[in-house]
Amino acid sequence: MLINLVKKDFLLIRKYLLLFILFVAVAPVYMSWQTQSSSFHSLIFFLMATVTELTIYLQIAKFEDQYKGSALLCATPYTRNTFIEAKYLFLFIVFIGMIVIQIIMSFIVPMVMDRLTVQTVGITFMMLSVLFGILIPVQIKIGYDKAKLIFIVITFFVPFVIPSLIRWFQSLNIHFTVTLPLPEIVQAWLLAFIGLAIAVVSMLISLRLYAKKDL
Repeated sequence: MLINLVKKDFLLIRKYLLLFILFVAVAPVYMSWQTQSSSFHSLIFFLMATVTELTIYLQIAKFEDQYKGSALLCATPYTRNTFIEAKYLFLFIVFIGMIVIQIIMSFIVPMVMDRLTVQTVGITFMMLSVLFGILIPVQIKIGYDKAKLIFIVITFFVPFVIPSLIRWFQSLNIHFTVTLPLPEIVQAWLLAFIGLAIAVVSMLISLRLYAKKDL
């Protein structure tokens, strides 16, 4: 049942799926070519992943709200818990898909694209877990109409403000780094584990909120 609901989300965006794939493939190449610096590769992947996941999630939420999809699904053998669990699984699958596309592009245009590192993936996954770990429960609590404004603002805020903010910090020689007495690969996987823990906690909160929600 869970996989069927994930397939349902992909079907909802099937008209835009090719566009999203092209964006994930081309946007990082273009931004890497413009910056001509490997130091921004992690930031580029984070920005691309954030904008893609937010846009896709917002589009699906729009369709479900428009056609009352959640209420109709919960009237079937699909439980409320399954409906919420599928949301988190869908976002995770999209994230894995973006990693695969980035790896493929790094082989196609190696002169422009650096290969993804485990650290980049770990940091991005943790940040996305924090972002959606807050946004999904908020959307369940206040509803799509109010939450969509938050999603739209963040979607436009992230790509324009964060790079400028990072460049400003770099100009002031301010670096937010924490050195742990662990190998780099262990630190990277630790970030991914923290992200997974945040996602699980968020899902449990979402399940409780959705169980009480009047559909």
